[in-house]
This record gives sequence, structure tokens and C-alpha cells, in this order.
Amino acid sequence: MADLQTSMVEFAANGEAAEGSTAPGYLARPDATAPAIVVLQEWWGLNDHIKDVTRRFADAGFVALAPDFYRGEVAAEPDEALKLAMELQYPQVQADVQGAIDYLLAQPFVTPKKVGVVGFCMGGRLAGKLAASARDLNAAVAFYGVAPLSDEEAASIHVPLLAIYGENDGGFPPEMIQSNDDKLTAAGKPHEMIVYPGAPHAFSTTRARRFIKQLPPKMLGSGRLIGLRLI
Repeated sequence: MADLQTSMVEFAANGEAAEGSTAPGYLARPDATAPAIVVLQEWWGLNDHIKDVTRRFADAGFVALAPDFYRGEVAAEPDEALKLAMELQYPQVQADVQGAIDYLLAQPFVTPKKVGVVGFCMGGRLAGKLAASARDLNAAVAFYGVAPLSDEEAASIHVPLLAIYGENDGGFPPEMIQSNDDKLTAAGKPHEMIVYPGAPHAFSTTRARRFIKQLPPKMLGSGRLIGLRLI
């Protein structure tokens, strides 16, 4: 990894649920100016893996900021993660992410003034929703996350959307992925769907590096620079 600057930062949340509140986040950036990306956590929280992902995006040439939706809490077991995820309210998420976008756009080291979002699992679902609701957003990337879209939801998406899935992820069957693809195409929305052959759910995580080592180099390069393709 290149020399990076990393720190926890506090920024103003921006939305109806914010009520003047602030949100914490983990910031990683290269020394040079760069476009920005907001990294959306899995249901575990802002853990070491998501911080590592944030640094990897910074190493790839982005100013990367991961909001801490759970305000310092990190789950170690699925039951605990489910509880935290169920307690999370979308208006708060929207306020946190909009605040992160506004914070990034105000920084002198973010140039050009463009921001994307990338999310994983729970964060992937959020990325799909934010593609329709966030202001001043330039692109959205969802790893195994975009839920089934209605025609109206597909039509409401206003930024380029890249949705990435694993072939062996039972939570996102091929017919659902194809349906989303068809609806986005019918709505005239710029998008791309990628399904990695043989990949399970959460295949991009540190815990799945045994699988990642088996991927062709072309796939690894595509995943590493995923935001660059859309921003």
C-alpha cells in the first residue's frame, strides 16, 4: 500500500432525521487529490475488515470515508449483527450518508468534486436505495445487495449503478438479477450487472480470501477499481 492518511472524523449528518447531530466515520486518503467514495458497512458494523476495505480504496486512488452507522458498536456474532441491523433506521442512514457526501465535497483534497457510494451486503442494499435518494451522488456500486426492484424503484434511480453478485449466493437468484437488469434497461438507467461464477455470498470479504485467490487476475483488477469505472 502507498502512504495513506487515515483517521476517525466527525461530520454533520444531513437529513430530516439528523436534527443537528453529527456522525463518526473512518477516513482514508492518498496524499494527492482524488475523487471520493463513501463505503457502506456490512451488518457487522465499522469493523477492521471495513476499515481495511476503506484503505484499499484509498490505495486505489480515492478519498474513502466509511460512516459508522452503529456509533462504535461492532458485532461478532450473527445474532448480534441482526439485532443492530434491525434497529438501524433508514432515515438515519440517509442523513449519515448525505452528511458524508457533503463533508467530502467540502474538502480541498477531493478533486474532482465527485462522490460515489459502494456497499457490501447490508451496505449493498443501502447503496441501491441511495442511488435513488442521495443528493450530489455520481455513482453507486452494490456488492451482493440490490434487492428486487419494482418498476417505480428502477425508474427513480438517478446515478449509474453497478450491482455485483456471486453465482452461488442463494439470497440473490438469477431470475431476480435478470429482472432488475430488465427493469433498469426499460427505464433507460445506466447500469451493469456482474455475476462472478462459483462465488458465494460475501465473496469479497477478508474471510473469503481463500476464494478470492482462485479468481482470474482480470476479475481482481475489475473489483479493485470498481469505482473508477463509474465516477
